Amino acid sequence: MSEATPSPAQGVGPIYRPDGEKPTATVSKDIFYENVHVLPQSPQLIALLTMIRDRRTSRADFIFYSNRIIRLLVEEGLNHLPVVEQSVTTPVGRVYLGVRSLATSQIDGFFFLILWGSATLAVEVLKAKGVPEDRILFLNLIASPSGVADFAERFPKLRVVTAFIDQGLDDKKYIIPGLGDFGDRYYTL
Repeated sequence: MSEATPSPAQGVGPIYRPDGEKPTATVSKDIFYENVHVLPQSPQLIALLTMIRDRRTSRADFIFYSNRIIRLLVEEGLNHLPVVEQSVTTPVGRVYLGVRSLATSQIDGFFFLILWGSATLAVEVLKAKGVPEDRILFLNLIASPSGVADFAERFPKLRVVTAFIDQGLDDKKYIIPGLGDFGDRYYTL
């Protein structure tokens, strides 16, 4: 019996795979833009995405699993913010050299965006208000290859962090396989 296959007595817990081996049907499409970062396609992320894509998922579960993915996106987004070195003294009197964020407490705007057209407009508004393009970070749950490519080319200094790049668009311009209307599933009772 292979080490990757659990015996009937084991049956619980992960099946460990060699490094680099992932489920092929669910891994995000590759995209080659320096300003686009796709979250690591870990089994946890793929499981969360599976839950929010499943039409049988209840609204409460959809919100719960979406929020978990959003937390992962925000955590990764924070990794793209500038930091400076800072020394602190620990409770036991030792000096620790760490970092702190350069971010200020001033937030110019928060946008919840569904479509790339809305995202493009939001970036244009921020730039018109004097925000340099290289200071804009766009977090996105699921993108289409063409949408993220157009966005990355139009704003080459902006950084995009997305959880997943889907297969493409259908003839109605819906992302496939997609997850339905996120706003309806998240906000509508």
